[in-house]
Amino acid sequence: MRLDIKPLSVNEAWQGRRVKTQKYRNYERDILKLLRPMEIPDGKLELYLKWGFSSAGSDWDNPIKPFQDCLQKKYDFNDNRVVRAVTEKVKVKKGEEFIEFSIKSAD
Repeated sequence: MRLDIKPLSVNEAWQGRRVKTQKYRNYERDILKLLRPMEIPDGKLELYLKWGFSSAGSDWDNPIKPFQDCLQKKYDFNDNRVVRAVTEKVKVKKGEEFIEFSIKSAD
């Protein structure tokens, strides 16, 4: 199905300035500490994300932007280079939540 309408960005969805919560600042700090060095290919990128959620009601798309922004900050690339993404979620026991990801060339 194709809808002939311009997609709405997260930035366009909110009025006024968005301020990071303390929980987000802590998350960003923790993610940046956990990310290991990695070479990001030049050109267009493909991002694979797998979320391990303990709640079956968690939306698969909600954590994308905050995590992608952490990747961008750590690895010094512009996330507008991501042209393809594969995202999946799995149900895990409480306390076993995780994030799995890879970044590769989309060319």
